[in-house]
Amino acid sequence: MRAPDPRELGRVFNEVPELYDRVRPGYPDELFADLVAVTGVAETSSVLEVGCGTGQATRSLAALGCAVTAVEPGAELAALARRRLADRPNVTVETSSFEDWADRGRRFDLLVAASAWHWVDPSIGWRRAYEIIRPGGWTALLGHVVVRRPGEPEVYAETADLHQRFSPGNPGWCHPPLESEVPATGRGWGSVDDPGDFFGPPVVRWYPTVQWFDGKGFADLLRSTSLYRRLDRAVREPLLDAVAERVRTRMGDRAPRRYLSVLRLGQRTG
Repeated sequence: MRAPDPRELGRVFNEVPELYDRVRPGYPDELFADLVAVTGVAETSSVLEVGCGTGQATRSLAALGCAVTAVEPGAELAALARRRLADRPNVTVETSSFEDWADRGRRFDLLVAASAWHWVDPSIGWRRAYEIIRPGGWTALLGHVVVRRPGEPEVYAETADLHQRFSPGNPGWCHPPLESEVPATGRGWGSVDDPGDFFGPPVVRWYPTVQWFDGKGFADLLRSTSLYRRLDRAVREPLLDAVAERVRTRMGDRAPRRYLSVLRLGQRTG
């Protein structure tokens, strides 16, 4: 079976923009405070955001007062981002992939990608970032790692049998790592390709965050992720209905989704 094209897989979010906007986690204020402290980004700075989705991180960037150009390949996601950010005149949302985006000679002080850089073609992404960022500028990769805490009920542990029943042997099914283990194993640029000589060693910061859901809400969260969206609907919907019922009956209809949000910052070389 041919492996899915990451660029196409990343666009499954465009199928459910309103759901994505409603259930996906944002980023803590402390992360953006650290971003400012490390990079020196200010109201006079220009920022390029790659893969803005519906604008969860874009709004926080806009609040810094800098000019933000946000690029999003999903037409429906981009349209919703424009509506969500209509009150921010310092933000422009353009519909394009980063690889195909027409920069028209524009250059930026900071490139930000929030849970999006892994969808960019690695043979193009870092070199293009280097060309677009001004000397002395920065790249900031934001993301979330799903984690668990010892002794706390966790949805996948409570529903592993359902996952195996509806989609047996799926390589995506796994228990989240312990929160305490992630920083030790998540150094450097994380799961994306290393930028080589284009950017210096990254500054890495971690931030614990949590969302709470009832069973229906947790199922909706899973519906917004690529792992579940790539399942055939005839598999996905019965599975997620069963997950929602299990959260209701075994977990008191209240389940945490814990993350370590992460900020990785690297300065352009040369």
